[in-house]
Amino acid sequence: MSLSVIGTGYLGATHAICMALLGHRVVGIDVDENKIRSLSTGQLPFYEPGLGQLLRRMLDSGRLSFTTDFSPAAGADIHFLCVGTPQMPDSPAADLRFLDAALARLAPHLDTACLVAGKSTVPIGTAERLTAYLQRTAPAGARAELAWNPEFLREGHAVEDTLHPDRLVFGVPTEHARALLTACYAPIIDHGTPVVVTDPATAELVKAAANSFLATKISYINAMAEICEATGADVNQLATALSYDNRIGGRFLKPGLGFGGGCLPKDIRAFTHRAKELGVGHAVGFLQEVDAINQRRRQRTVDLITEMACGDLTGVHITVLGAAFKPDSDDIRDAPALDVARMLHQAGAHITVYDPQAMNNARRAYPDLTYAPSLEAAVTGAEIVALLTEWDEFRHANPATLGHLVQLRNIVDGRHALNADAYRAAGWDYRALGSPNKLPAEVLQRQGSAATEAHVPQRA
Repeated sequence: MSLSVIGTGYLGATHAICMALLGHRVVGIDVDENKIRSLSTGQLPFYEPGLGQLLRRMLDSGRLSFTTDFSPAAGADIHFLCVGTPQMPDSPAADLRFLDAALARLAPHLDTACLVAGKSTVPIGTAERLTAYLQRTAPAGARAELAWNPEFLREGHAVEDTLHPDRLVFGVPTEHARALLTACYAPIIDHGTPVVVTDPATAELVKAAANSFLATKISYINAMAEICEATGADVNQLATALSYDNRIGGRFLKPGLGFGGGCLPKDIRAFTHRAKELGVGHAVGFLQEVDAINQRRRQRTVDLITEMACGDLTGVHITVLGAAFKPDSDDIRDAPALDVARMLHQAGAHITVYDPQAMNNARRAYPDLTYAPSLEAAVTGAEIVALLTEWDEFRHANPATLGHLVQLRNIVDGRHALNADAYRAAGWDYRALGSPNKLPAEVLQRQGSAATEAHVPQRA
């Protein structure tokens, strides 16, 4: 098939490359000249494992191209809208200006029967509004149909999630639209991927509901972590016990610093805002508490680090491991790690940050922080180490080796990603949100020796 992909950010570039890999002829279109220049020369403007190699392969195949000109979209069978829908700067609502502008640029070129398929995350009712605009402005009129085909990509797993998704959702107005999407995704469907065929409004809601559920599950276990901190219980053991209940399961039941990025935070806020507009805000009012719990984890992490610094962060050398909002990504949008680093810096601490992939983005956004070129350089001389993004490089680091580099063996594990017993055995004071504080083995040994000596009878 002949496809156009409008918007070549994270979603659009991934979709264009993967559709070309399935054998389609794809043109990616964006108004950002720098982005198009980069993609056209085989360079991804962001980090995603494995995608760069596929980009170069598809460019070499001749099935994939990129341009700032919308006219090559004319004649394509399907036009995928992959434009960002960020949060409004002064409101929790989704900002649809970029999506609207993209369709306004595309519509005049649609003079034959075709399908416009939205993939962006949008408020319920967007498809209905865009359909009216499309058929009013496109030369093809009613022969230009609009469907909604939401994406469910996880950063760091985008290729796998595109080619082997858990499900495909087709929100279509007609059988013809369903047939076009089915033909487009035929190789994926043939491998057994479930397909949910529904109306556009339900398709819009699927993405909002899915992200809201995931956010709720993450905030739920973090709320339990708050209870554990007040009672001395262990949130990891609690999560393990819950995970054996097949009605609950263990996925996303991971306590820690909470979620960030360009999707979950803004999506649950936009969903709540839209529900209020529809007069059913009470139905999703709990999402405001989900958001509040998530934000509290950042301050609680700062509090835990402050406790470790005996209540005063002034002049304390703290190493922050992680800048991206999640591992295997260089995305720092609403990154909890950098938000915590910012708060520590404002409290007077000397902050050194290291991240395997997000350093350039972090430097641009937070130029006042200090950045190290490697894990070893970052921890050298540290009085407290805070693991805030769970990269494998950090998870697999040797606690004894790190212990020889730091000034003091104090570590806060903001992601419950480390082997607490191994760190304590290596002499570290290990702390984590929702976990009981246990002193390092060598400290306990010293305390035991001191207690024994205190009970030895003294000679007259």
